[in-house]
Amino acid sequence: MDEACCDMNGAGDFADGTPLDADELYGKYLRKSSKFPHVWCAGCGIGIVLGSLIRAIDELRLPKDDVLVVSGIGCSSRLPGYVDFNTLHTTHGRALAFGTGAKMGRPSLNVIAVMGDGDALAIGGNHFIHSCRRNINITAVVVNNFNYGMTGGQNSPTTPEGAVLSTAPHGNIENAFDTCDLALGSGATFVARSTVYHVTETKEYIIRAVRNQGFSVVEVIAPCYTGYGRRNDAESAADMVAELGRKAVPFKKSAFITRQKPSGGLEGGKFHIGVFRDERRPEFCESYAKLVRELRAKRETPIPS
Repeated sequence: MDEACCDMNGAGDFADGTPLDADELYGKYLRKSSKFPHVWCAGCGIGIVLGSLIRAIDELRLPKDDVLVVSGIGCSSRLPGYVDFNTLHTTHGRALAFGTGAKMGRPSLNVIAVMGDGDALAIGGNHFIHSCRRNINITAVVVNNFNYGMTGGQNSPTTPEGAVLSTAPHGNIENAFDTCDLALGSGATFVARSTVYHVTETKEYIIRAVRNQGFSVVEVIAPCYTGYGRRNDAESAADMVAELGRKAVPFKKSAFITRQKPSGGLEGGKFHIGVFRDERRPEFCESYAKLVRELRAKRETPIPS
């Protein structure tokens, strides 16, 4: 795997606490049977997300058999093929639907759905908002590359207004979804945004998301250089990632501002990163199990004569 794909030096450890180096961590969590080199383009940020996800799971000390990574269709949806967990590669937009079924059937699973912006918010949009609404204990990692990268660079629900894509050669005229605003409005109990420039933050947000007993959304901004960047005057993939570092503004709450708008409506194209919500609310699987127990108790209560 190329250097940009997985920066995992110093992550993880052996049972005796000795730190793992990158090669040892690869061997622990990547499928040796997978075909390498990977399918992603040079300069793609999805491998960086893969590295952050592996480090997060390693730091959480989750047994591999207790993790399910599920995806739909798209560039980021190829990620489960490389990791040595329970994995499920499903149809376009249906990662959360399949993940919900798995979680309801085996609530002890740590279900992580890895999706692209089109996969999560276009064809999978209803699954996304209703997963947020139900507050089912699934972690959604939305890799936002601003286009449909796998099928030719068409504009997606998150493509910035004015951006040039294969289906918007004169500039995109559609308003873009804000992933985190959508998650907040739909009821997700943990919502955060990072970028592929902010590798450590991405790992930390995934850790917090998995620990949250409810539906969690971690959006990772990872612009596609092949389909998006080259059409929009990015000098190189490295410059495009560095630009994220210059434009990302840490989100901070204060006593006077209870909620800043997390979207990218800041001057100079800047946008907020950070944790926008971290709260507790009844989780769907637990509420369902409680209902089952109550109904069984009623059935077993003798009817007075």
